[in-house]
Amino acid sequence: MEQKPTACLALADGTIFYGRGFGASGEVVAELVFNTAMSGYQEIMTDPSYAAQVVTFTFPHIGNTGITPEDDESPDAVAAGIVVKWDPTEPSNWRAAGDLVSWMERRGRIGIGGIDTRRLTRAIREQGAPHVVLAHDPQGNFDTAAMVARARGWPGLVGMDLAREVSCTQSYRWSEGHWAWPGGFNDKRPDHPLRVVAIDYGAKRNILRSLAQSGAEVTVLPATATAEDVLSHNPEGVFLSNGPGDPAATGEYAVPMIRELIQRDLPVFGVCLGHQLLALALGANTVKMPHGHHGANHPVRDLETGRVEITSMNHGFAVDSQTLPEGVVETHVSLFDGSNCGLRIADRPVFSVQYHPEASPGPRDSDHLFARFSQAMLDRRPA
Repeated sequence: MEQKPTACLALADGTIFYGRGFGASGEVVAELVFNTAMSGYQEIMTDPSYAAQVVTFTFPHIGNTGITPEDDESPDAVAAGIVVKWDPTEPSNWRAAGDLVSWMERRGRIGIGGIDTRRLTRAIREQGAPHVVLAHDPQGNFDTAAMVARARGWPGLVGMDLAREVSCTQSYRWSEGHWAWPGGFNDKRPDHPLRVVAIDYGAKRNILRSLAQSGAEVTVLPATATAEDVLSHNPEGVFLSNGPGDPAATGEYAVPMIRELIQRDLPVFGVCLGHQLLALALGANTVKMPHGHHGANHPVRDLETGRVEITSMNHGFAVDSQTLPEGVVETHVSLFDGSNCGLRIADRPVFSVQYHPEASPGPRDSDHLFARFSQAMLDRRPA
């Protein structure tokens, strides 16, 4: 006897996918994206940049290494749900402290398995990231017409400020460095630490670890921090973090602060949403991408050195390189589609990249950018 489907994915165009549900029960509306990474599903699920998104994993083995608290990139799961080809299995890994299914149920996140993820990914690539409703009902009762209507009625990410929702609510200090076997995370406390203020638009923990590893004592401030708030900590450099949503919406309050910091001649380093906000502060525009870049295998060319790096990416908006003003140099481009992946101000220690140099998950090709940021701060210290 054929088992009744216990999960349903309804696209705004009326396409319906049935599968096997796991994790939490319920229903959620979100944007559907795909991620090509072969590892790091826990890091992806806890990355605040995935707020209001359901993630389709193109790699079929999701859940096989289990869950460990050390791999959380934020205090809770943020992605609205996941779509997988094969149902998660029991974990087999020495670091596993639990299984994915139970973890998702505790975190209130919905999963659907048994889906033709290749077909779904092709649809996303051809039509753009659709609005969807994902539902899990152990009894298998779904009102698909209502689900499609809800997906069609969802406004989407354009114009949506999500950074404020995922940001911290008060400032805190961070000194934890990278993980290394067998001791785990190390506490980096250099004798003369670099004073860095990190603006949390949805910061991943491994970004903060990378800053600490490169010699910084990090003070994390909420997304709505003003220039006065930042300068009150007497920073030697300012970091603009990753995050979700439309950069133009977040820029309503972030751009004035960034512009004032640039005038102070402070070293500034931005990543992902931080890159887009810096571009807006400099006078450029951002655009919504059809399906975005999500994965750990994205080739990027450094236009100034010719070097190609394989990078982790997670963004649905991009900087329009044609709008970069005079004095702002485009430094990196995607070798997939030529979209902008980096910039710098020609005469100031201000730069940013669209991709994720902290590599969690993903390759470590771009880790040197944290050293570059540290060196820019050291160069400004009195002899």
